[in-house]
Amino acid sequence: MSIRKRRPTRTGIRPPSGLDAVYGVHAVRALLERDETPRELWVQEGGAETRLGELVDQVRSRGAHVRRQPREVLDDLAQGAAHQGIAAFCAPLAAEGEESLWLKLGAWSKDAPPLLLILDGVTDVHNFGACLRSADAAGAHGVIVPKDKAAPLNATVRKVACGAAEAVPVYQVTNLARAMARLKELGVWITGTAGEAEISVYDGDYTGPCALVMGAEGKGLRRLTREACDNLVKLPMAGQVSSLNVSVATGICLFEVVRQRRLKP
Repeated sequence: MSIRKRRPTRTGIRPPSGLDAVYGVHAVRALLERDETPRELWVQEGGAETRLGELVDQVRSRGAHVRRQPREVLDDLAQGAAHQGIAAFCAPLAAEGEESLWLKLGAWSKDAPPLLLILDGVTDVHNFGACLRSADAAGAHGVIVPKDKAAPLNATVRKVACGAAEAVPVYQVTNLARAMARLKELGVWITGTAGEAEISVYDGDYTGPCALVMGAEGKGLRRLTREACDNLVKLPMAGQVSSLNVSVATGICLFEVVRQRRLKP
């Protein structure tokens, strides 16, 4: 995963090198909840500093260096993102490998039917972050992405995900179709989404171990990915548009799984 080099702010203050910036109260709290201590914390001086005092003290107590900054510094650093007066700098996230996925799959099946999200060709970081947020909210056990044609797990993803990027494991696989075949061998049913499918997403059965496959907007699922699915479903579209944003479609499909599993005796 490449690390985006950060430029100095217009005020001449340079962010820490080699670290990801995580903006916003929820995202910073998520770091602490998973026992990750930021290397450095910037807090907006003035009213925000007072309002965020308890959170700042928590971060400081773990050994992070805290710096007070004017609002314009944080505004420039966030480049339009809502920073809420706070930014933490921490080591970049890294996706887990395939072996970790296979090891954890056995443990998940003992507690509850695994629910996995597979993203094929989703390269937009905002969509990726939103998909992670939906995956976390739906209780998904992990998100699988290919090494190629996939959005990086960077600071923007962490911001959009609002803490979900730290909570939901992301597994990077070398060959997506081959990994899907392995999942099927291990008892996971794989459902892909495609506009030309004949079955509605609401007619599928997701009460057992399952994985949902979402493709990139416009192109959809790649041929080998589509062929590796057990079945294909579609979202019924009643209006003028022919498709939804991939992150919106992901949320709808994931929560259909949640609905069915809650109804199961």
